[in-house]
Amino acid sequence: MSQTIAEKVSGWLNGNYDDATKQMIRDLQVNQPAELEESFYKNLEFGTGGLRGIMGVGTNRINKYTIGMATQGFANYLLKAYPNEKVSVAIGHDSRNNARFFAETTAAVFAANGLTVYLFETLRPTPELSFAIRHLGCKGGVVCTASHNPKEYNGYKAYWNDGGQLVPPHDKNVIKEVEAIQSVDEVKWTGGESNIQLMGAAMDEAYIKMVKSLSVYPEIIATQKDLKIVYTPIHGTGVTLVPKVLAEFGFTNVHVVEEQSTPDGNFPTVAYPNPEESETMSIGLSKAKALNADILLGTDPDADRVGVGVKNHKGEWVLMNGNQTAVLAFAYMMEARRAKGIAQPNDMVITTIVTTEMINEVAKQNQVACYNVLTGFKWIAELIKEKEGQENYVIGGEESFGLMIGDQIRDKDAVSAVALLCEMAAYEKSKGRSLFDKMIELYVQYGFYYEHLISITKKGMNGQQEIANMMEQYRQTPPATINGVKVVTLLDYELQMGKNLLTGASWKINLPKSNVLQFITEEGSKISARPSGTEPKIKFYFSVNTTLNNATEFDVKYAELQNKINGIIGDMQLN
Repeated sequence: MSQTIAEKVSGWLNGNYDDATKQMIRDLQVNQPAELEESFYKNLEFGTGGLRGIMGVGTNRINKYTIGMATQGFANYLLKAYPNEKVSVAIGHDSRNNARFFAETTAAVFAANGLTVYLFETLRPTPELSFAIRHLGCKGGVVCTASHNPKEYNGYKAYWNDGGQLVPPHDKNVIKEVEAIQSVDEVKWTGGESNIQLMGAAMDEAYIKMVKSLSVYPEIIATQKDLKIVYTPIHGTGVTLVPKVLAEFGFTNVHVVEEQSTPDGNFPTVAYPNPEESETMSIGLSKAKALNADILLGTDPDADRVGVGVKNHKGEWVLMNGNQTAVLAFAYMMEARRAKGIAQPNDMVITTIVTTEMINEVAKQNQVACYNVLTGFKWIAELIKEKEGQENYVIGGEESFGLMIGDQIRDKDAVSAVALLCEMAAYEKSKGRSLFDKMIELYVQYGFYYEHLISITKKGMNGQQEIANMMEQYRQTPPATINGVKVVTLLDYELQMGKNLLTGASWKINLPKSNVLQFITEEGSKISARPSGTEPKIKFYFSVNTTLNNATEFDVKYAELQNKINGIIGDMQLN
């Protein structure tokens, strides 16, 4: 064990930490010295989104003390940012183990610093926290969640006064304040209990009313109210609101997956509580098949991501990927608003740089402005703020199973997404079609775009360095060809530069710096490499496209695009 780690361990054993924490450290010293090193070898980094990590004792773990120090730093910054104002914050949490304890710890520290704290009385979806910040006029907020990470994780997402997660300059400024807290003795732990107010049913009602206002075709739902919906909250917060919202929309035939309906931070029926994983959706899929349902929906623990299952053109149940779900939702909001006569000439939609280019094509053909931002809904929220009063935001989303409909929230929202997806399924059913039939129709109309994602995990002390080395290698020696096709464009978001590799011409990318590389081939395929901001992973996004002349060609063209992606993956030696 290095001297630095030994000093940190000694500091915890001799400092103002509770006896149970000290005993856990002693147990690790005897039984798991390697785990002890992992727990103390660095300080858990407060990144631009907050904290996320494995729960346990130590400076590199999520616990009362790392949460408390982060909150003290955030409180210090809020008080500096609003020196002569009453500062209030909203706090929520999901179903993860210890999430309530961490939320109450966060509330206590904010309150001890003189802030007014609105704390949800029990678990709630993350998007409702974003809504509450705006609804109550708070200056900031926190939700204790690790989203879709494995059960060992928890986290701390920090929000600003617009209901979006921290962006420049506030993100870096908060990080400085958090890093300035060097000891748990600097944290105000108690003394402001009277500053904490609980919130519950009244906020739920306001949020549900907002979600209902997003409906475009309530009259269609009235004719299709018995649409057979299967919904799984995957042991998370969605169960608190999704069934209520679907009932409010008018749906009467909703079946909640019982095995996954109870909030449980151990997520006993799944390996990962992530609707992106087919295994996670398998119980719901079985129920949908047994009931001959029209649509299956699943939300992650904090109900900001949504997975969708439908029957394909052969009557087989399939899970849509995040790009397909996004395309369906974007197209619906643009086409339905135009058909209804409620589209505005200044309507805009927002997507991200790693999401399917098909959204850009749908927007172009519908004459709607489409903006591409960095990955993460905080950037969508920031652009809405910039465009306020000039352009009318309709919908935003990204490939990782996230949608944000309407501007009353500023984070991805699976609750409203579930409701709108069911409305879309009802609309298509009224025309005698399924959502999959609609997807094929969109491919014919706008081009057949197909995407795939590979995540490579690199754990432990060396993992981050291995990921950094991979990115540096691609940056220094970008591939000249991929799968036998010439790479014509290189986009480096870290250097904020695009380059035409055929002519040598370059241009500035007008987005904040981000460690993302994109390679675009002569035939329009796009490959993106991006380290995850929340997990020890590097992600590779693949997008290929072709034309689809009619629905009967779908299977042949689909196979061609799959083969193309497999060829690209093989050539890049990622399989």
